[in-house]
Amino acid sequence: ASVAETLLAESGCSGGDGGELDAVVSACVLGGFSEASESRALLSSLPDVHGDMMASESTTERFLVIMNRYQEQPHLLDPHLEWMLNIILDIVRSEKSPPSLVHLSFKFLYIICKVRGYKIFMQLFPHEVADVQPVLDLLTRQDPKDSETWETRYMLLLWLSMTCLIPFDLYRLDGHLESDSGQAREPIMDRILAIAKSYLLVSDCSRDAASVLISKFMTRPDVKQKHLGDFLDWNLTTISQTSDQSMRDIMVLDGALQSLAKLYKHGKRDDLLQYAPTILQCLEQKQLSESSQAMLRKLCVKLIQRLGLTFLKPRLAAWRYQRGNRSLAANLSMSQSAIVAAAVTPEAQVQKQEEDYDIPEDVETVIEQLLVGLKDKETIVRWSAAKGIGRVTGRLPKELADEVVGSVLDCFSFQETDNAWHGGCLALAELGRRGLLLPSRLTDVVPLIVKSLTYEEKRGACSVGSNVRDAACYVCWSFARAYEPKELKPFVTDIASALLITTVFDRDVNCRRAASVSSVGTFPHGIDILTAADYFAVGNLTNCYLNISVYIAGFPEYTKAMIDHLAAMKINHWDGVIRELATKALHNLTPQAPDYMAATVLPQLLPVAVGIDLHGRHGAILACAEITHALYKLGLQTDRGFCGELMRPAMCSLIEKLSLSKMPFKGDPVIAGWQELIDDTIKTLHLFSSVVSALSALCEEYYQADTGQADSDMQEALVSQYIEGLKSPQMLARCGSALALGCLPTFMIHGKVMQVCLEDVLGTFTEARRDAVRAVAQVCVKAGVCAQGSSDSSLCSENVAEVYGVLLDSMTDYTTDSRGDVGAWVREAAMSSLMEVTLQVAGDAPEILSADLVKCTMCCLAQQSAEKIDRSRAHAGSIFLRLLHSTEPAVPHIPHREELLNIFPLETATSLNWNAPSQAFRYITKLLGLPQYQRHTLLGITVSVGGITQSTVGRTSNQSRTMY
Repeated sequence: ASVAETLLAESGCSGGDGGELDAVVSACVLGGFSEASESRALLSSLPDVHGDMMASESTTERFLVIMNRYQEQPHLLDPHLEWMLNIILDIVRSEKSPPSLVHLSFKFLYIICKVRGYKIFMQLFPHEVADVQPVLDLLTRQDPKDSETWETRYMLLLWLSMTCLIPFDLYRLDGHLESDSGQAREPIMDRILAIAKSYLLVSDCSRDAASVLISKFMTRPDVKQKHLGDFLDWNLTTISQTSDQSMRDIMVLDGALQSLAKLYKHGKRDDLLQYAPTILQCLEQKQLSESSQAMLRKLCVKLIQRLGLTFLKPRLAAWRYQRGNRSLAANLSMSQSAIVAAAVTPEAQVQKQEEDYDIPEDVETVIEQLLVGLKDKETIVRWSAAKGIGRVTGRLPKELADEVVGSVLDCFSFQETDNAWHGGCLALAELGRRGLLLPSRLTDVVPLIVKSLTYEEKRGACSVGSNVRDAACYVCWSFARAYEPKELKPFVTDIASALLITTVFDRDVNCRRAASVSSVGTFPHGIDILTAADYFAVGNLTNCYLNISVYIAGFPEYTKAMIDHLAAMKINHWDGVIRELATKALHNLTPQAPDYMAATVLPQLLPVAVGIDLHGRHGAILACAEITHALYKLGLQTDRGFCGELMRPAMCSLIEKLSLSKMPFKGDPVIAGWQELIDDTIKTLHLFSSVVSALSALCEEYYQADTGQADSDMQEALVSQYIEGLKSPQMLARCGSALALGCLPTFMIHGKVMQVCLEDVLGTFTEARRDAVRAVAQVCVKAGVCAQGSSDSSLCSENVAEVYGVLLDSMTDYTTDSRGDVGAWVREAAMSSLMEVTLQVAGDAPEILSADLVKCTMCCLAQQSAEKIDRSRAHAGSIFLRLLHSTEPAVPHIPHREELLNIFPLETATSLNWNAPSQAFRYITKLLGLPQYQRHTLLGITVSVGGITQSTVGRTSNQSRTMY
């Protein structure tokens, strides 16, 4: 999990607009234990439901749902814990309660304990002298191998742990050790120890509770005097005789290490110090740091750090950096002399304290093991080692502590893995927040943290390092709260730039949010930036790159750093989305530093654009395109880049932008190279819209002899080439040629209209026919309409019937293949083309639009609006209504216009859902009553009735029966 959420909670940060924050609060924050009465009823019903498996499971599940709501706010349960515990304990203590009821009760007790946490919950258990024997007896009767009742054993062990706190020697509870049969009974002390040992070796969660029992039981004055040494011998023998190669041994090692770790946490140093060297030696010989089990390595690190704390006297280092009180009220309440006295520790006193204190040699071993733990492959181990480094260093003299800091800084070598960098960041954060990283070390530390904030190593098709960047944000957060602003002042600009770069440009949302929360108001313009780039705003990656970055770059302290980061680390990123966003961000940032972009950034990008790294080439070419276009907008001109095949879409984008930027290349041989690239790409990658956009822009800028007049040689060459391409045996070449003809500017098709429009579109490939039909409409619209014009230059009375004939013939394409009714692609393209051409002609020369052409158009659309394919029906229906209700221009000669307007009033055009057969056929069948539309509508309905979609068949049949 990210540290961002932790930082947000601890810093009290809020962000986003009020509505969003209120929504989060209302969704996540509870006001109290609102299910108290229901929970009481559930607990009280246990005696009634325990014998019914279904009822008990239902009750348990409901209680789990209630309790799990309070995982994030368990303190809300505190006022209610006592009565819940009492209800359950009354059941457990009752002699009338059968075993099944007792186990069910303890299961509910465990659910409560899990939510509130055992450390808090176990304190509520009754722990008087009278409770020891009953709990012990009940625990003795349990079967450790019963996998169904482990919650009972877990809770009884915690309860027994609390009863061990009674302030009387346990031997007083033994009474007469002889039983009625004359056999000697085992003392209570021995019974508890035997139970604790046995449960340290089990495979369920009872093992964790047993380690808690050991920490409470073995630290009693009477127990440690008699059994502490023997228990530690038994524990070390157990560790020595097991391995981590079997599940059984792993569980045994887990229990042994847990018990030692908790014992050295809660025990007194004077009692445990004599055993610490032996335990440390045993752990060294066992080499648990090389174990394949992460949990064993974590427990080993935890135990080693507590051994280190045992070797060292419990004291606060007098040399540590102290920021002082963070509370204004506390500072104001202190006198001036008290403030000075608290802030200054006499150097002579510090030196005397360190001279009087000898550091055991074993501490060096402890620190070495913790440094190894910082580089572990698991986060839980590195985190435990980092906390250990902070705790142990806080008890060392100043010189030795500085050596530890130096060893931690060695983790930040480029020869180390991302694990070492992550562990090093965690350790620095712990040292910083404890005041153990003196300001004199910041000169060495800050550059490493700045590198960590952008750390990323490519691994195959992805990268690693997000955990390093996240931890680096945690370091910055801890530093901002550990040091006075004057100490950080020399480093503020570097830290702020790196943090803000992570805030807006990091790929991972957890890192962006961690960086946002880690930023502090002492940064230049910090408050303004934090308002714009708060925890919620940085959640959207596109918003970060294209909007927030522009706002932050408006502050000159951060402009060049952000641009350099994008150019150096983001345009060659392994993720294509990041590369594209980075190039768009560079476009948006160009106005902030145009001279820097032109003189520095573009020259750096050009070698990358022809380099060997594929990602780098792609990003650099797109970046050159975006920056060049942005500079053009500012009245500047600059250079370009060029390269190969996966890069074709990027190159086409560059060509488009350079053309739009009016680069002075007219007549330059490079134009022929660009045209060759476009033509080759059209034949293979026609689906990229950037290709046709590039061709259109290239023609507009470089193929005009005079304004609005084409270079005749280029016009003849291109039009002939693309018309010939329509006959190619390759589908992609046909499609690309059709798209190219459709995108040519008006001056390029002047005098070629009939040659283009009447080219055969009835080829073999459906996709090519679709694109050709689209191209016909595009050419006609660009050429314009002139009733008495030339048929080669415009749509006129001589060629309008032929153009409509091509489009109407395409409306009858019902080609099917393994993909289904692929002819629908052509029919839909023909519908759109008919609408565009009809509206164009109706507006400019309605006199050439004969009644027969309009009738054929409307009837074909009516037929398609009764089709079985929802998408096609909706497309046809919307176009039918668009032509019917069009007023500017009005389409003439529509058959039965008045009747159609009664069937389809204007409000229907916006409310009718053509995709829904239940709505569409209610209107379509009414066309059967209009003679001009009857035949075509019936054809469409017949196809729908014979379809395989049940909803369409049913609706069509029902509506047709209604009509007749």
